[in-house]
Amino acid sequence: MSDSTVPIDENATSAPPERQSILRAEGIVVRASWGHIFGPLDLTIETGGVTILSAPDSRARTALLLALCGRMQLSAGTLTAFGAIRNPHALFKKSAVALIPEIDYVEQAITVQDVVTDQLRWNAPWYRLVPRASDDDDIERVCRPVFGVHPVPKSTAFVEELPELDNALLRIALANIRRPPLLVVGGVDGMTRDHNRQLLLEQLIELGREQTVVTADVNAYEPEPGVRNVIAVHELIENEFDALGDEDPLSDEFARIQQEDVR
Repeated sequence: MSDSTVPIDENATSAPPERQSILRAEGIVVRASWGHIFGPLDLTIETGGVTILSAPDSRARTALLLALCGRMQLSAGTLTAFGAIRNPHALFKKSAVALIPEIDYVEQAITVQDVVTDQLRWNAPWYRLVPRASDDDDIERVCRPVFGVHPVPKSTAFVEELPELDNALLRIALANIRRPPLLVVGGVDGMTRDHNRQLLLEQLIELGREQTVVTADVNAYEPEPGVRNVIAVHELIENEFDALGDEDPLSDEFARIQQEDVR
């Protein structure tokens, strides 16, 4: 060993590697012609795993989830996604969204085979003829990555007859056919049973091994194993909607924005 060699300190600890972010929102705001929806809001979503946005279920929370996957236009602020600034079309193509009725409503009086067929055709190039989904291969291929250890529903089953958890997993599977880098899933607190909520979260954690998964929950708690981060979002407010009664302005606003988008 030469005199110039620096000895190794076995007790020294190296700094943990800096985590990369897939989404960074700075002062983002969404407004509509009838009023304020949410913001200004800052948050960062790290790459990989599951991130839970902790906030009460509301139209404002839904609007935030839609904005984070490029489905709702920002009124102000900056959203950096995949290294690109203010590029919702690129974000749209690199993300999928499920369990948000404004996006992935499934007709209940339809069989699993038919709804899988429709989604396969929707995602295929316009020039490709896609036959009806087979009873086994196609449904297994679409559903298994999301269902994991849970049985895949029978092709002849009607969507409306599926148990709550199976219905949710099917909607995620249909949305996630392309398996893009980012998957946004409406609140896991939409499950009526805590057991189903936990099972759904476990499947999202499995998907988070290869994708970045963002979801929401009214509960604020310490991240459990497999959940990368829980972010409390305090900037979401709902009182602006009180005077609107049973109307759903968010659906109308999303419909308008969706018409402007180019898939």
